[in-house]
Amino acid sequence: MSASDLTARVVHLNSRLRGGGTDNQCLALARGLTERSWTVEVAGPTDAPLSYETQKLPFYALPRFRPLQILSLAGVLRNTRARIIHAHHGDDYWTALLAASLVTPRPIVVFSRHLAKSPRAQASRRHLFVRADAVIAVSGFVAHVLLQGHDDPASPVPERHHRLPCRIDPSKIHVIHTGIATDRFRPREAAFTADARRGLNLGDKEFIFGVVGGFDLPVGKGQRIFLKASQEVMRRLPNARFLLAGSGNMDAILRDDIRHLGLEERARLVGQQPDPVSLHHALDCLVHPQIATEAFPSVVLEAHACGRPVIASELDGIPEAWAIGGMGHLVSAGAAGELARAMIRQAESPAPSATEQAEAHTRVQAQASLPVQAERVGDLYRRLMAGRGRP
Repeated sequence: MSASDLTARVVHLNSRLRGGGTDNQCLALARGLTERSWTVEVAGPTDAPLSYETQKLPFYALPRFRPLQILSLAGVLRNTRARIIHAHHGDDYWTALLAASLVTPRPIVVFSRHLAKSPRAQASRRHLFVRADAVIAVSGFVAHVLLQGHDDPASPVPERHHRLPCRIDPSKIHVIHTGIATDRFRPREAAFTADARRGLNLGDKEFIFGVVGGFDLPVGKGQRIFLKASQEVMRRLPNARFLLAGSGNMDAILRDDIRHLGLEERARLVGQQPDPVSLHHALDCLVHPQIATEAFPSVVLEAHACGRPVIASELDGIPEAWAIGGMGHLVSAGAAGELARAMIRQAESPAPSATEQAEAHTRVQAQASLPVQAERVGDLYRRLMAGRGRP
């Protein structure tokens, strides 16, 4: 960290802070940069569920009404003399650009793109990204969507049918993977795993498959595909059990599926778990059967960092995340029969050895940990400031 970095102020804009991947990643990055001596401040609503998480960082309250939000943010940038404004949600990109345009000298504008989707509005696709100084894509696939678009007309999910490219200078796109806390998500001793399983009333000799993630309509994270595959798996593996961890408005649908598929004694919903580390260690195998868009799934990194194999759909940015840990199988999205065969093959294979678990953790730590992400983002900030050339 150079002396100029110590006085370089960065404002992270997040007008939601409701929870979920993007919000958690925004705050984790802000804390990681602060630990590397960057002066990082957060601007957002004071009444949002995650606002309390910002208490360890300087926080600026913004009004909800967008025009007032732009003016208020411009005042924050002017008063703090921020060098960089970094926006994380698509809703905040125009706010960051317009607020920065009201300040002299204009701060550097950085977007993080956490979604494997194109903006819905044509004006945004044509004019939004080209006006930013840099766009961080959380995976190579996200960069591909921004530059070239992506078509999947056979998908049962309409949002996958046609993703249009955006107007953007390729040199402005920087692929920086989302990081996870590898000091927490790591292999643990057998006693930890035993306690985690007891906490969920799981037997020592049961083989536990689990899906971790929200299940909002229309398709959640592919939980219905998982349950359909589980029906075939249970015929082959009497000791197999199937967990759905998370929350969403498909709860009744999933419970009906469990009944109709005859899985009442094998599958259950366990809700949103307070300790994701214990949850991963309670599982023998994470299943990520996504059929909708997916930029870069942190849950796959978490499982691999804990030394757990992962069976995941081969679509969008999932293979990119899966390849880092590299334990388990990739399967065609939406193919319940193929998923079932992969689950059976995984259960009948030897469990990863302690060495294999440690090696998977080391790969995740080296390529997709929070410190690595913060260092890469900090390096990008320094290059952008050097290119701008003002003190």
